[in-house]
Amino acid sequence: MRGSDELLAQTGAVSNGSVMSPAPNHADNNNDAKKVKLDTKNPGAPSRVIHIRNIPNEVTEAEIVHLGIPFGKVTNVLVLKGKNQAFLEMSDEVSATTMVNYFTNCTAQLRGRAVYVQFSNHKELKTDQTHSNANPSAQAALQAAQALVNQTDTQGGPNTVLRVIVEHMIYPVTLDVLYQIFSRVGKVLKIVTFTKNNTFQALIQYPDVVTAQAAKMTLDGQNIYNACCTLRIEYSKLSNLNVKYNNDKSRDYTNPNLPTGDPALDSALAIGAPNLNLPNRTGENATPTGMPFTGMPLAGVTPTAAALGAAGIRLPGQPSPNCVLLVSNLNEEMVTPDALFTLFGVYGDVQRVKILFNKKDNALVQMSEPHQTQLAISHLDKMKTWGKQIRVTLSKHQTVQLPKEGQPDAGLTKDYSNSPLHRFKKPGSKNYQNIYPPSATLHLSNIPPTVDEEQIKDAFAHAGASVKAFKFFPKDRKMALIQLGSVEEAIAALIKMHNFQLSDSSHLRVSFSKSTI
Repeated sequence: MRGSDELLAQTGAVSNGSVMSPAPNHADNNNDAKKVKLDTKNPGAPSRVIHIRNIPNEVTEAEIVHLGIPFGKVTNVLVLKGKNQAFLEMSDEVSATTMVNYFTNCTAQLRGRAVYVQFSNHKELKTDQTHSNANPSAQAALQAAQALVNQTDTQGGPNTVLRVIVEHMIYPVTLDVLYQIFSRVGKVLKIVTFTKNNTFQALIQYPDVVTAQAAKMTLDGQNIYNACCTLRIEYSKLSNLNVKYNNDKSRDYTNPNLPTGDPALDSALAIGAPNLNLPNRTGENATPTGMPFTGMPLAGVTPTAAALGAAGIRLPGQPSPNCVLLVSNLNEEMVTPDALFTLFGVYGDVQRVKILFNKKDNALVQMSEPHQTQLAISHLDKMKTWGKQIRVTLSKHQTVQLPKEGQPDAGLTKDYSNSPLHRFKKPGSKNYQNIYPPSATLHLSNIPPTVDEEQIKDAFAHAGASVKAFKFFPKDRKMALIQLGSVEEAIAALIKMHNFQLSDSSHLRVSFSKSTI
């Protein structure tokens, strides 16, 4: 696409009452056109005029202005609807540079369409108020932007402290999760979490108003997890947070030496006692427990997107975080797509499995959500399975391709997107609360009343497991625990026995247990 800077320079175009004032030394318009086409990644010297490409036809001046508000004062706007392009003039180059740098790391989006933000070759937008094309909507948008910026902190206007409410909180949300999400936008100084009116809330402090505004505009209304844990963000009337303790409820990242508020922990910290399970002091690489998300940054995602990717949040225009795992060092004699579907299905809903044709000890496993890939990595990587220590990492592939029709595949690729055996199909499924690492003790459920202990033990022995102990749940005979000889045995037994037909209408459900008998 030809850059509109050059289109304007060639035609002397006037639109919405604005005319372009080109930078000096740009006489050769054809060369400039080539430059814009070639230099979209490094579009020239900083300018306070920003060039926005690929805008939808129906976009308003107010929406263009809205893109610039978090970064500083917007002084002019020009929309070329016929060319799907716009120009935004900031009050200074610093604001413009901040905006261009920000949207270099995450794609801006207008009405669901990715738009491209770069410096213009022009140094200012000259507005002729008397021009017949002067646009009232552009003036209204600029006035509204100025009114927003002029709001005072006491009115809950732009401020360094944000108040965050998490709605529809089906899964737990921790301070560390919030830190990772909000650090995506800029440096987080302090966080205080609390519960008010039965809703989980947080106060989050940034170093400056621009970063706080960017966070509010970018994250307000986003879901942390699929269809739940929605962020509602407003400006706090507080201008500074007073944090007394660094623990799981509050954190001052500028002062890592604050006490935890737990006398035992604090005295141990004071004498430097080893091997204590202390609260995370930095907020980085924190691993919240009991959640459908492990808080680990996604490998293979740019650092700027890592925190949001890990939490399952996608900024507008950002590619989906990777849901495909590479599983290596598999036992070629034992591995099948169904076996991997069952094993990885303990930690998420497996969509597709492909065992590599030329390297059958490697497989790709596609999960339905990015946090499920992290659960699988944290629980299955380096686990001994069928006599070999398997490795589980993120794949560079975004999806597992199905073979083309008629293409020989030897049954190595399988699609499970419509499988009735997915454990986590329902949002907020209780199965998320019962995810545990592989263990020698398995939890059994869906046992019909006609099946007794000996029949179950025989079925497991027939599958090659050595049963060490068995116990029905006292209050619910549909469930039981069975203890096997080793974790490796239990992994193999789970693969063979999950969905095992116990009677005409009952199939056994098997998962790893946190208990022992």
